[in-house]
Amino acid sequence: ALGGYGEVFKRNVIASGVIPQISLIMGPCAGGDVYSPAMTDFIFMVKDTSYMFVTGPDVVKTVTNEVVTSEELGGASVHAVKSSVADGAYENDLELLLQMRRLIDFLPSNNMEGVPEIPSFDQPDRIDMSLDTLVPDNPNKPYDMKELILKTVDEGDFFEIQAKFAPNIITGFARLEGRSVGIVANQPMVLAGVLDSDASRKAARFVRFCDAFSIPIVTFVDVPGFLPGTSQEYGGLIKHGAKLLFAYSQCTVPLVTVITRKAFGGAYDVMASKHIGGDINYAWPTAQIAVMGAKGAVEIIFRADMNDAEKIAARTKEYEERFLSPFVAAERGYIDEVIMPHSTRRRVARALALLRHKSAETPWKKHDNIPL
Repeated sequence: ALGGYGEVFKRNVIASGVIPQISLIMGPCAGGDVYSPAMTDFIFMVKDTSYMFVTGPDVVKTVTNEVVTSEELGGASVHAVKSSVADGAYENDLELLLQMRRLIDFLPSNNMEGVPEIPSFDQPDRIDMSLDTLVPDNPNKPYDMKELILKTVDEGDFFEIQAKFAPNIITGFARLEGRSVGIVANQPMVLAGVLDSDASRKAARFVRFCDAFSIPIVTFVDVPGFLPGTSQEYGGLIKHGAKLLFAYSQCTVPLVTVITRKAFGGAYDVMASKHIGGDINYAWPTAQIAVMGAKGAVEIIFRADMNDAEKIAARTKEYEERFLSPFVAAERGYIDEVIMPHSTRRRVARALALLRHKSAETPWKKHDNIPL
């Protein structure tokens, strides 16, 4: 039995990056069995009827004295929300199977085929004037990034991956001009869109999948930085953040980036910036690109004036005008163009058309050593 397990695992590894592998957990999956789905690209579960764990509730009770049910130990609610083992959970078997048909439509059959293309009834040059008022005047006020995604992609069709885990970053598949694209976007509605360990891991794995199967990636950026705090640092935020940086830097697929609002500090670099391989990088007029926000920078640079509110306000305004404007980055060639929000779909579609036959040469290596 153990030999059979091992041979299945080996085949999963050989197939990885060659053909998309999707695991549907529609009942019990326990013990050594769990490692086969764990090595596939996507895992989906059914709520209340499926579970995954290495050791079951009885063994857990014997060894650790914890009393726990199968659902609490390894149900869909655990793996889709807390552990990130599952990429989604559905109400019943039928819904799961129907959604999988939808997902498979976005994916190529193998790594040589190229992305699927279907007839699109949505105009590539469609504009949406409501996007001009999407970003609030107050930079600390959130807005829903999913609205931008749905108004940009073909027919508002977006298949989200890991919706319940690390919701401060959005990942999923959509189409532009009928061709599949991967979407990565910060979500200002959750933790202000900040990058933390979970968000970095989630996005890194998605980016690597897209790159393996030649699926172009569109990145929408509104990130105030990495989440500070002891829990993040003790949990290895540096290593986890490096995974996303590594994944984007490694990409040879077309990378189109749109900065909608904040892009501060190292998080600006990590989110598919020009410096790590972004091909076409746009910014909205509301974009703010800098090492840090104006308030934090002024409090450090002009610490001597901290007791003078008027001076601090003047210095903050000066910093905003001199450093935060997207036109400063555009002057240096780090942003290709500052675009109006309503034309985002048109500009992204044109960029992807331009990059359709992108070819990137990389030096020979046996394999890389991603910071796992």
